[in-house]
Amino acid sequence: MRTRWHPDEPIPHPEYPRPQLKREMWMNLNGWWEYAIRPDSEAQPGEYDGVIRVPFPVESELSGVQVSLKPDQVLWYRRIFTVPSLLEDQQILIHFGAVDFECQVWINGQDMGSHQGGYLPFSFNITPTLLPGENEIVVAVEDPTDQGLQERGKQVLDPMGIWYTAISGIWQTVWLEPVPRSYIANIRVTPDVDTGEIQVEVVLSDPVEAADMTVDILLCDGSRIVEVMTIQADQVAYLKVPHPILWSPENPHLYDLEISLKQGETVVDHVKSYAALRKFHLLRDEDGYLRFALNNKPLFLYGPLDQGYFPDGLYTAPNETAMLFDIQAAKALGCNMIRKHVKVEPARWYYHCDRLGMIVWQDMPNGGVPDQPWQATLSMLLGYRRSDRHRLKRFGRTDPTNRELYRAHLKEMIDWLYHFACIAVWVPFNESWGQFHAKEIADWVKAYDPTRLVDHASGWFDQGGGDFISNHVYVKKLKAPGKRQLRDRAFVFSEFGGYSLQIKDHLWDADKKFGYKFLPNTKDLTAAYINLLEEQLLPLIPKGLAAAIYTQTTDVEIEVNGYLTYDRAVEKMDFDEIKKVQGRLRLSR
Repeated sequence: MRTRWHPDEPIPHPEYPRPQLKREMWMNLNGWWEYAIRPDSEAQPGEYDGVIRVPFPVESELSGVQVSLKPDQVLWYRRIFTVPSLLEDQQILIHFGAVDFECQVWINGQDMGSHQGGYLPFSFNITPTLLPGENEIVVAVEDPTDQGLQERGKQVLDPMGIWYTAISGIWQTVWLEPVPRSYIANIRVTPDVDTGEIQVEVVLSDPVEAADMTVDILLCDGSRIVEVMTIQADQVAYLKVPHPILWSPENPHLYDLEISLKQGETVVDHVKSYAALRKFHLLRDEDGYLRFALNNKPLFLYGPLDQGYFPDGLYTAPNETAMLFDIQAAKALGCNMIRKHVKVEPARWYYHCDRLGMIVWQDMPNGGVPDQPWQATLSMLLGYRRSDRHRLKRFGRTDPTNRELYRAHLKEMIDWLYHFACIAVWVPFNESWGQFHAKEIADWVKAYDPTRLVDHASGWFDQGGGDFISNHVYVKKLKAPGKRQLRDRAFVFSEFGGYSLQIKDHLWDADKKFGYKFLPNTKDLTAAYINLLEEQLLPLIPKGLAAAIYTQTTDVEIEVNGYLTYDRAVEKMDFDEIKKVQGRLRLSR
């Protein structure tokens, strides 16, 4: 099954992969690499099996391979590359956007190191290994998928129902970047709407070596200079914004940032970035209900659950236009938010949400063990709740190392995505999948990032933590909790709906289907959807409902409950009609 988009040639995804920290000089290593799949008992192959298109997962059609990697196999990559002559005091970093799940990297036969985790970026300094002219990179990848307990989202070796085709290997951009010996490794931007300030913390690669350096910060609004400041390299800048323009879905205003690291009068490093002034919080209304609020004003949030799967590229969109399409489709429907479901997207996805004005609820990819089907059904039908303190075995979390790896990856995800203004809510656990100590983890997340809210246990097994009473409702009538239950938290439907329709010639598998309520045609699906909003959802907003997330943006494999078909070719509902109703959702309180 193909979408209408095609990978860019000769370099797929040629765009600069890290828009929140941009340098002028870089080299994209996407494209055709050699590959081989071997038993994990064998060493690096002498000969390779063919070529693979990076950064598409080996299981995807667009990779050119479309083979499933088994838990007892190793996926090998090899590529020859050249780098321009280095300037004095420069070094070369190699960056991987994401590799699923565990990989080892060699440059010219020298071991650079390894990385665990399928969703987050990592880098190596390869300068000492580089040779004049041609250089060789070799990457070895192992992925246990659902045979392991690592964070993996909805990937399984045997797809069915709500579980989808696994992905393995390199699935985000690989690139080289020249940097000075001491360089800007990261910037941490924190807006403060109440004071009209933007806080900028510059994180250096070697704070000790850069102790005598200074940082110049330039904040602009288009061609207008807003603030200029020079600080010591170990200080934090507080940039005052006179007459600030606040970021919102209706006006996603971004300020430009330029940051220079200086040794005396010499600019050592220079990066470009951006910032936004916005505030996410809860606000109690005149009826005593807690509401989601943006910039000190209540805002009803509405939008789709978004899986980020494509039939031809799986985790990797065919190109940037395809990746943008899903955000723009939600925007065209009148949605003001997207829940990114158990997946971390490339940085450019969040940048476009910043730029277009799309609020994001960000899930942590789940690991451990999900509920058994009968237990999940009871939870969904009966609103089943119980403690997760002593359920470590049931959810695959008995190993302390596994729990610590989850916590480490959760922190890395928050650090990596902290910059993006669009992210309003962190979701540590979904429907008890691999859930453990959810209240404790929610408390930690709130303390670590007080600028955002937390949905600590989305769906069920609520532990009384976080900012939301968070329900998933598919087969029951929507209803609100009693007002006494809503004293300390806001109430949301973090998943609901899932109304389904099969569209001939736009199906992943015409013989299989999964959904919660099937309709025969577009007219009936549209009518049923509008009735669900008007008769069940809208009346609950005055009773405290603060947000609702509909399942889902597109069909995914045999799940046929999307606004769009899996190939994004057909709008399954009348978009003009549903946009009118969804506009009323945002106005109702």
